[in-house]
Amino acid sequence: MRFLIDNNLSPTVAAGLQAAGHDAAHVRDYGLAAARDEAVLARARAEQRVLVSADTDFGTLLAATGACEPSVMLVRRISGRRAAQIVAILLANLDAVAADLERGAIVVVGEDWLRVRPLPVLPPPS
Repeated sequence: MRFLIDNNLSPTVAAGLQAAGHDAAHVRDYGLAAARDEAVLARARAEQRVLVSADTDFGTLLAATGACEPSVMLVRRISGRRAAQIVAILLANLDAVAADLERGAIVVVGEDWLRVRPLPVLPPPS
């Protein structure tokens, strides 16, 4: 799978995913460390990468625009966790959500739980 790691996660997360056989890049690899969220989403979309972040703003942006891509994996409750622990959490859950990510989804993952929201995020019925 192809991943783009957001600036709020260590470049070591990208290295860990690469070591597990995935195509992973960090936003710093593109000079996007200080880029706006829209630019990061655009890069992930252009390269068909799953954006991995701890920033919930990406879900809000996707919902506001009705976008079907890119998929986003949000890592939650990571305070104090080392990059290797974050990689382990991602890899432990990847098989369960791979098909969702390929179709387009926001996946929220924690140490022992996950939530999947298919894209596009539709507004609640009125």
